Amino acid sequence: MTTLDAKVPAGPIQDKWTNHRFDMKLVNPANKRKYEIIIIGTGLAGASAAATLGELGYNVKVFTYHDSPRRAHSIAAQGGINAAKNYTNDGDSIYRLFYDTVKGGDYRSREANVYRLAEVSNEIIDQCTAQGVPFAREYGGLLDNRSFGGAQVSRTFYARGQTGQQLLLGAYQALARQVSLGNVKLFNRSEMLEVVLHEGRAVGVVVRDLINGEISSHSAHAVVLATGGYCNVFFLSTMAMACNTTAIWRAHRKGAFFANPSYTQIHPTCIPVHDEFQSKLTLMSESLRNDGRIWVPIDPDDTRAANDIPESERDYYLERIYPSFGNLAPRDVSSRAAMRMIDENRGVGPLKNGVYLDFSDAINRLGKDVIEARYGNLFEMYERITDEDPYDVPMRIYPAPHYSMGGLWVDYNLMTNVPGLYAIGEANFSDHGANRLGASALMQGLADGYFVLPYTIADYLADWLNVKPVPTDHEVFKEAEQEVDGRLKQLLSINGTRTVDSFHRELGKIMIEYCGLARSKPGLEKALAEIPALRDEFWKNVRVTGTEDNYNSELQKAGRVADFFELAELMCRDALEREESCGGHFRVEHQTEEGEAKRDDVDQAHVSAWEWKGFNVPQAHHKEPLEFENVALAQRSYK
Repeated sequence: MTTLDAKVPAGPIQDKWTNHRFDMKLVNPANKRKYEIIIIGTGLAGASAAATLGELGYNVKVFTYHDSPRRAHSIAAQGGINAAKNYTNDGDSIYRLFYDTVKGGDYRSREANVYRLAEVSNEIIDQCTAQGVPFAREYGGLLDNRSFGGAQVSRTFYARGQTGQQLLLGAYQALARQVSLGNVKLFNRSEMLEVVLHEGRAVGVVVRDLINGEISSHSAHAVVLATGGYCNVFFLSTMAMACNTTAIWRAHRKGAFFANPSYTQIHPTCIPVHDEFQSKLTLMSESLRNDGRIWVPIDPDDTRAANDIPESERDYYLERIYPSFGNLAPRDVSSRAAMRMIDENRGVGPLKNGVYLDFSDAINRLGKDVIEARYGNLFEMYERITDEDPYDVPMRIYPAPHYSMGGLWVDYNLMTNVPGLYAIGEANFSDHGANRLGASALMQGLADGYFVLPYTIADYLADWLNVKPVPTDHEVFKEAEQEVDGRLKQLLSINGTRTVDSFHRELGKIMIEYCGLARSKPGLEKALAEIPALRDEFWKNVRVTGTEDNYNSELQKAGRVADFFELAELMCRDALEREESCGGHFRVEHQTEEGEAKRDDVDQAHVSAWEWKGFNVPQAHHKEPLEFENVALAQRSYK
């Protein structure tokens, strides 16, 4: 077993990033144009990184499978972005943001990375405001803040319920400027299907043009993966249906360690599933919990409409169980609490699979106009989907897969264990531990892209000055192209009887049942028996229509689902290996008398990193010990 070196700088935590920036090697401005960098993904992490590196003078190629970078899934983030500005003068600070994030992640994140994230958070707000992002403002003209789960201060900057969209437009315009200047080359409708290594380091990628099917190679001095998360392994999730794991899984199969794959987040405020044929879930922003109160009927047999149930017969269970944080308890805590209500048969709605999120108190106290100004687009979206007006009746919400805290293992410099291969944003594991606090995803993506990677990548590139990238006619690229082409042809040749979606849906049911909100040893062992059997059937009986040489959405899905099968097995193995409950990983064998997560800080305070050893071969398990020198380990409590 390998003990991983995170390359965390020495010294006091508040000085680590400042000193590290001075100690790292630099590339002078005249030499930056000699380097080629490839970035995969154009969400907040990828677009901000490409724009910044282009502005610095590097030659950048950026790839997206969308028709435009503006389609990246970052656009779907609603509620806001955290920063420690303390505009509300309620006691916030960089250290408090750091502390809340470590605690919120149930003490399973790397302290140094989290502190750096908190440290650069204020720069992100300045950057985005300068770009024209229309953050909400309070009556005096300053940027406004609201509260989010897991914090007792207001530190979340927002643009109504479309913060991700506005931030992405800011990053996109910066990227578009660099494209127009010729510093960045943008490739739309291009999917990365292989990472290319030479002499142990990343030297390029193989991509497929999704319109005409052309497979091509691209060479660079460094490769950056900014491809988001993998919660679509559950089939039903709040992620866009195209979100997948293929880019980071291709890197994993080439030697990049996969860290904490079982750490996935179930979000408490999703519109409930309404039938068996649904293929997508819709998120309702956590910001709604600022003014909405969550409750269920006290009587499991109560069938009255919500507005007909008097206050005395309602259970505002988050306010009852967690009085200090109430409806703003963290996502993992709130999701498990909601599921307990549903398991007690107190769920609401036609399928009794939801709980109420009620705004009547806030509307009566503040007025409808105030609530409409804060959440109007979210209320409109809810009404369009459910045909229920949340100004008149409570919303119904439901816990659903939303975010993956796991991802490729990276060191303090955001480089994987494969030299020259970086992972940023949700594609890596580094900042959130076992549970992500709301409004921290946008913060991490922009921190990595704007303010961390541009420094750390220079430290690696400096050693390759005047060394040209490996040419794309080199045998390592030819072999990679053949491997990609062979995999696509294999999928097309099976010609079975089942659709790709049918396999994906069945896999998702296994995962949500046995590796979802609650896990157990018997359940995980059952999943580890069922997933390989279903995967074998997939490779024998899937039917992929169409051809390789044109736009073929079924072929795209088939390749992604094939990777989901392998990831799903690793997620279950990782969950089985981690004999504790922490954050979003809740093992029923490890809980307190009150039903809360029970950590094992003696044997389990580490990052689990898995090394690919071959198809159908158990992966090697490596550990990075986690040391807590600044935040004392404690039983997490929000009561």
